Parts: sequence; C-alpha cells; structure tokens
Amino acid sequence: MWDRILDSVLRKLVTVGDLSVTWPDRRVSRYGSGEEPRVAATIREHSAMRALCLNPVLALGEAYMDGRIEVSDDNLRPLLALLQRARETGGRMPAWIEAVNTARMALSTFLQRNTPITARSNVAHHYDISDDLYRLFLDEDMQYSCAYFSRPNMTLDEAQAAKKSHIAEKLRIEPGMRVLDIGCGWGGMALTLARDYGAQVTGVTLSRNQLATAKARAEAAGLADRVEFRLEDYRNVTETFDRIVSVGMLEHVGRPQFPTYFGKVAELLDPDGIALIHSIALSSRPSPTSPWIDKYIFPGGYVPAMSDLVPEVERAGLWMADIEMLRGHYGPTLAHWRERFEAALPQVREMYDERFVRMWRFYLVACETAFEEQRQGVVHLQLSKKQYAVPVTRDYLYTKDRALAQAAE
Repeated sequence: MWDRILDSVLRKLVTVGDLSVTWPDRRVSRYGSGEEPRVAATIREHSAMRALCLNPVLALGEAYMDGRIEVSDDNLRPLLALLQRARETGGRMPAWIEAVNTARMALSTFLQRNTPITARSNVAHHYDISDDLYRLFLDEDMQYSCAYFSRPNMTLDEAQAAKKSHIAEKLRIEPGMRVLDIGCGWGGMALTLARDYGAQVTGVTLSRNQLATAKARAEAAGLADRVEFRLEDYRNVTETFDRIVSVGMLEHVGRPQFPTYFGKVAELLDPDGIALIHSIALSSRPSPTSPWIDKYIFPGGYVPAMSDLVPEVERAGLWMADIEMLRGHYGPTLAHWRERFEAALPQVREMYDERFVRMWRFYLVACETAFEEQRQGVVHLQLSKKQYAVPVTRDYLYTKDRALAQAAE
C-alpha cells in the first residue's frame, strides 16, 4: 500500500528533472520531465516508504542518515535540488501534508517559545558539540554565517572578511564606541571591531564552547581589555550601547520572541545609535521550520519571512534606515563549507560515527540547495532611532572601494 501512495506523491511532486527510484522489491520507477538533473535513489526498507508518505521532509533526512535510503554522494545534492525545485515550480504535496504544515505554523507560538532555559539548551545542542568540528570546515576566523562575495573568485576567508567589513561600514563605528554583539559566536566579529575599528565590544552568547574560545582568542590577540565576552542571554543585558550588531542570531530567536528581540534592541540602543541585524530571511510567505532541521540541527530555530520582521521593527519604534537583501551569497558559502567538510572526512570520522557524517552532510547539502532553489537569502536590517543617524544615500559604503579602484588605475 505505502509504495502505491508514495508513487502517487512523487508523480504529483516531481514535475521537473529526472528522478529514478529503485523500490525494495527491485522495481524501478521514473518521475519528472526527463531533463537534467538526472538522479537516482534506492529505498532499501519498507519502513522508509511509510515514513516518507506521512512526514516526507523528516523521513528523507532520517532514512538517508540510517541507510534505509541509499543515495550516492554525487547524487545527494542534485536530488535535494530537484525536490526543492519541484516545490518551487508547481509540484504539489498531498493535502494531509499541507494540513500538517499549516498546523505546525499555527502552533509556532507554542513550539518556539524559546524561554531562557530552552534557548540555552537549543544552543548547546548545535554549538557545544566540538569546536574542532567547526574548525575543519569554517574559515580561519570561524565565521559561521553567510559570507559576502563582493568580487568574483574570492576565497572563503576573503569573503568572510568582506562580510565583516561590509557590516562594520554600515555600523559607522568610531574609536571608543561601545558595541554590543548579540550572539557573538567564537568572537570573530567582536575582535575585528575592536582591533580594526577601535571599538569597545561586549559579546554575549549562550554557548559555553564559544565563550571559552572567544575569551582565549581575545587574550591571544591582546584585546582582552577592549572585548568582554559573557555567557548571557541578550534579554538580560541592561547597559546601553552606541552600536548593536547581531549576525546569524535572529534565526535562533523563534517567531514568538521577535517582539522581545526588537524591543530589546530599541531599549539598549543609544538615541544616536545604529544597529545592524544580519539574518537569513525568506522572500516569500512565512513557512514552518523543516522538521528535520528542527530535530537534528537547530531546535527552536525559525527562518523569518520579511513579513515577520518589518511589523516588529515598526512596533519597536525603530527607523528602518536601510534594508539590503544579499542574494546568491549563502549558497556559495555553504558550498565552501560542504567541500571543506568532505575533504576533512578522515578527521571527522575520528570524532564521530558514520550516522553523524551522513547527518552533517545532509544538513550542509539541504541548506545549500535551499538557498539556490528557494526564495531565501540574507537580509541586513540597518536600524536607528533617528532619521539622520545614517547617511541618506549608500555612497558612504563604497567610498573606500572607489578610492582603491582609482589608485589601481
């Protein structure tokens, strides 16, 4: 029975590309238009078919992790790209699956409460596994967010440095300014703002691993007197700051906490201050978090749509000084991470079992293809309390680039 139901689901969903499925009884079925990409998958166990019918997004990831669905390393990326492209180009999921998604969205207020206790647990699930893993595939500065490929053929390290520079220019930092870094990670942004821009930076994180690494880096760089890292929930911060930066943190906040988040930014920002929020964002209607991502990678996470964010900025009483949508940057960032992860597999396998390897590969590939195939990018929200806290044109962002170009002539 489940094979017939799954066959029907695939025929309605896969309207592009060419998907070949080998069933447990060795039968082979073809789906799609017959065009590229051409990919193949083998379902090895009947239990996988039932799960795919009832909760396909969660089941596909779990069955790949467990080996109940076999997809060659070369086929995983094109397979996930094909499935996501099919959804974006008119492929239909069964009514019961859409109903479940609607219910999950309606329940998001409860499911993503992210209290101080659950927020710390959620962060530990992902970030406190091992700094050594992240060092294997991130850039030297351990930037775990979208890079900025401002020129063709940039290396990952160059693009991450360009990201930090782009953000710093938008913050318009002057020496001695007090800066709050909400969700400071391993400290790279805070250290850059202190070292290169003369700022006095306070970074807050809920990850014990990240805190320890960030503090050690500050000491090693001789910046411990200009950068303070704390294990602290942003909701408990009470000081005010000239500048606030938050990179890749908003996706962990949870939809119900958006009013609190932007309200806190407004509370902590000085009257003449500027805040820069860097976050993944959908250029489409709000949708629930992937159940697989929520269970295995980022529990409590939620990628906001722009329609989630703008009303909350308005309610916080902040100026939307500028909005920039960075398209076509996170896909290449994730491609770099995936390639580095695959190149480091011998070291990864010394630390983790094969199921973890397949889980992490699926995570990197699924995210990469999501940015390439769906209406998903990165938004920069530049916020202020006063209209003229930020220049009225973007020319100030590119003065340095023009000067460099003229010097090269």
